[in-house]
Amino acid sequence: MEVCGILRRLKWRFYPGLWSLEGLVLLLFLSHLGRCQIRYSIPEEMKKGSFVGNVAQDLGLDLTRLRSGRARIVTEQATQYTELKTDKGSLVVNERIDREQLCADITPCSFSIEIILENPIELHRVTVEVLDVNDHAPVFKSNHIKMEISESAVIGSRFVLESADDPDVGLNGLQRYVLSSTDHFVLKQHANPDGTKFAEMILQKPLDREGQPRLSLKLVAMDGGTPQRSGTVNIDISVLDVNDNAPIFNQTVYRATVSENAQIGTYITTVNATDADSGSNGLVAYSFSNLKENLAGIFNIDQSTGNITVAGQIDFEKDKKYEIRVEARDKGGLTDLVKIIIDIIDINDNAPIINVMSFSSPMPENAPLGSTIAVINVKDADSQKNGEITCSIDKEFPFKIKSSLTNYYTLISDMAFDREHFPEYNITVTATDSGSPPLSSFIHLHLKLSDVNDNAPVFDEPTFYAHVLENNPPGISIFKVSARDTDSNQNARISYLLEENQVSGSPVSTYVSINSETGVLHAVRSFDYEQVKHFELVVKAQDGGSPPLSSNVTVKIMIQDQNDNPPQVLYPVQTGGPLVAEMVPRSADVGYLVTKVVAVDVDSGQNAWLSYKLQKATDRALFEVGLQNGEIRTTRQVTDKDAVKQRLTVVVEDNGQPSRSATVNVNVAVADSFPEVLSEFTDFTHDKEYNDNLTFYLVLALAVVSFLFITCLVVIISVKIYRWRQSRILYHPSLPVIPYYPPRYSDTLGSGTLQHVYNYEVCRTTDSRKSDCKFGRAASQNVLMMDPSSTGTMQRIQSEKNILDEPDSPLEVSWQYCV
Repeated sequence: MEVCGILRRLKWRFYPGLWSLEGLVLLLFLSHLGRCQIRYSIPEEMKKGSFVGNVAQDLGLDLTRLRSGRARIVTEQATQYTELKTDKGSLVVNERIDREQLCADITPCSFSIEIILENPIELHRVTVEVLDVNDHAPVFKSNHIKMEISESAVIGSRFVLESADDPDVGLNGLQRYVLSSTDHFVLKQHANPDGTKFAEMILQKPLDREGQPRLSLKLVAMDGGTPQRSGTVNIDISVLDVNDNAPIFNQTVYRATVSENAQIGTYITTVNATDADSGSNGLVAYSFSNLKENLAGIFNIDQSTGNITVAGQIDFEKDKKYEIRVEARDKGGLTDLVKIIIDIIDINDNAPIINVMSFSSPMPENAPLGSTIAVINVKDADSQKNGEITCSIDKEFPFKIKSSLTNYYTLISDMAFDREHFPEYNITVTATDSGSPPLSSFIHLHLKLSDVNDNAPVFDEPTFYAHVLENNPPGISIFKVSARDTDSNQNARISYLLEENQVSGSPVSTYVSINSETGVLHAVRSFDYEQVKHFELVVKAQDGGSPPLSSNVTVKIMIQDQNDNPPQVLYPVQTGGPLVAEMVPRSADVGYLVTKVVAVDVDSGQNAWLSYKLQKATDRALFEVGLQNGEIRTTRQVTDKDAVKQRLTVVVEDNGQPSRSATVNVNVAVADSFPEVLSEFTDFTHDKEYNDNLTFYLVLALAVVSFLFITCLVVIISVKIYRWRQSRILYHPSLPVIPYYPPRYSDTLGSGTLQHVYNYEVCRTTDSRKSDCKFGRAASQNVLMMDPSSTGTMQRIQSEKNILDEPDSPLEVSWQYCV
């Protein structure tokens, strides 16, 4: 009968009436039907591949669900008798089924299987009943039965015959016995409580040993199958003389109990029968009657005392009680039968057996709460409390276990997973029975969590600082950024990228590049501290997940200065023009400030710390230079013996490693007035270090001037010749001759054609820290700027002073004081 199909059909059939109270109750029951049990009946000995039933139809499942759920069969038998065809949804025979081997004499004979589907997990139980086929004939243990019966046996005496064994059941089993025709005996059949049948002969006519000492009979055992099968045994009876009392048991039924796993030799009970005869005819021997083969080695009976003891292994899980018959036989062959019922007491000798039906590992770490981890089956062969099972797991783990079907337990998640904290779990499932003492068993489930990209890369610091020396070679490694991602595999594979931003108006990629795999920053160009002292860039770390996660970090690149620039002298200015001289009056005191050398260094730090040293001087004892400030001061009183021309060479040196320096020449004039200085400075020449280039330029200028002079001379001669020829052609003697005078020709203040214009430029420095220009007519100053090639004298300037007072004088004098 197909249970689920009937219920579903009932559900739809009663749908129109679901608004009634009975309909609502039935609908509520059917809507909660999540797991079904179906039952099939098949005959034994079916061929492999024979159809059993349409599981998909009966369970209400479509074929797509069977395939997607990876439907499979789980059975308790060692042999898998059935197979599930997922492509058709049918259940077929997988192995030959022998009902007698599977169930022996148990009826009805059936076995159960579980069909498991995953995603989501479903359990369905299928019970297959195996119907008996008459494939066995009744069989006696032996071909001959030898009996001895006293001739004095009274009418009505009973003689139990050997039973035939037929493994089939029901109508196919043993049904009746038939005894060959005889005048002395009639056959009577009996049935044991376990369903087995046996026969006994009842004497209906006295025996006469003298007339017939031996009797030969045939006993036929027949079953009720189609076709009918039978078995035969020959009975040989020897007639004995004079034994007219049979043994009689003192109880009609004996009851006893024994614990399973009782040791061999354990006493069970004692049977007792008495015989009224005396002598050898009164001696009684005890034996088991028609004992089944499976009981032959379990119990033993003492034929003299009737004591029944344990002879083999007793297992409650196989048989909960035994019914055996004991025969008491005297020497005359007279017998009596008695039934003994032995109840087996169960002891807790079986630990629970755990089988994992389904186990999902690895499990994604973002699995929802209540996800099924595993389905396990737990069974205990013991009974009552000894078979009551409790399943448990470690409480510290985020799981719980609950019961689903009978003997089935589901392990589910009890909280959210986090692979980064607990990547795996070793779960111990313990099954304990309720026996005394309790027995338990356990299994270990190693659950792994698969990674989900739920963690972005994390840098060790919020901001990184990198230092690099300027003038670095392009391509040098500057710094390495490192991020870590607690995810795994591809989700933890980090790539490094530069975020686009500007550094001094240029893309950051023109300054640095980054290795996407290692995070190493490389310089793209050579840095110059004097142009860029520091800059910032943003590095993005991105993992390989889908979708990818990323984080940013700021890297500050600090350019470190190198001593790559020499000091630059700002004052005094070193040019190839007119010489500059500082005047020191002869009345100057000790420590008189002559001038100050001003220099700068575009480097920074100690590379820009400047020191001033006097390298050489005309008189080293007269001047000194301040080490830190570059001030040139007198070290003693100026005397008349000191030369007017004093030349100092000052070295400006920075504090770098190695240090760089610059040299400046300072001209000092020791005099109280300009005329005194002028006569001395006419021969004041520059050092050779300034004339090296000057010679080249003079030679070049001379060559150019010579070329221009020759060119002009050729042109003038050509023009003169051309004019002369024209004048000869157009010559008229009557024309007047007009003399030619060049422009601004004058003979004022004397004879000559030169213009009376003199221009004197005088520069004065009042403070070396300032620069300014003033115009005035004063003639006494501290600083002189003059051309050594000039031929004018200070005396002439004084003689022409009166001329300058005249407003219309052609002599123009300009004084310029530079401060």
